[in-house]
Amino acid sequence: MTKTQIQIPEELARELRTFARRREWSLAETFRRGAELLLQVYPEPPAAPSDSWTPPTSGKVGWKGLTPAQLRDAVADDLDPRLA
Repeated sequence: MTKTQIQIPEELARELRTFARRREWSLAETFRRGAELLLQVYPEPPAAPSDSWTPPTSGKVGWKGLTPAQLRDAVADDLDPRLA
């Protein structure tokens, strides 16, 4: 068995001591059971992010078929005249 030291917020420590006392467990047993439960609930490590994905470039999104000047003019046409 490995001995270790951890730090937890005081409120959590109080709740865990109460939880353990009601079940007649030691605090160490409570942590062991909690760790075992975590390993059951999350058995596999999260998948590593894929290195192959890259965000789309601006040429692959947005308005198709408009030149930058046409797009600028379309935006200007839609502006609220009070903002000009």
